[in-house]
Amino acid sequence: MRRKLGKNDWILLGALAAVCLVLFVIFRFLSGSQGDRVVITLDGETYGTYSLAEDQEIPVEQNGSITNVVCISDGKVHMEEADCPDHLCIRQGEISSEYASIVCLPNRVVVEVISEDEAELDGMSG
Repeated sequence: MRRKLGKNDWILLGALAAVCLVLFVIFRFLSGSQGDRVVITLDGETYGTYSLAEDQEIPVEQNGSITNVVCISDGKVHMEEADCPDHLCIRQGEISSEYASIVCLPNRVVVEVISEDEAELDGMSG
């Protein structure tokens, strides 16, 4: 015996869809502001800080060889190349929001997006 959806069932489904849409918008657009700087950390030490506005490729060297290549283009950053076995850092895709990061655990490389204000505060406290 199959029962047809009644008026109240459709109202409930519509309300659930509306709640899901509102939550999606909140998390998508309010989760983090656009960052301005990219900080690359190697083995817990700052390797370099770069502008997110300037397109460039940054080779990350360890022990005389390039282990990772970080690419900044169109206001976004991604891991272009890595010599790690799983390449999960490459599959993490592009980031541009403040506090977003890409991690290459085998090579101990972290790429993080920060805002200009945060960079100034870090410089003042150090």
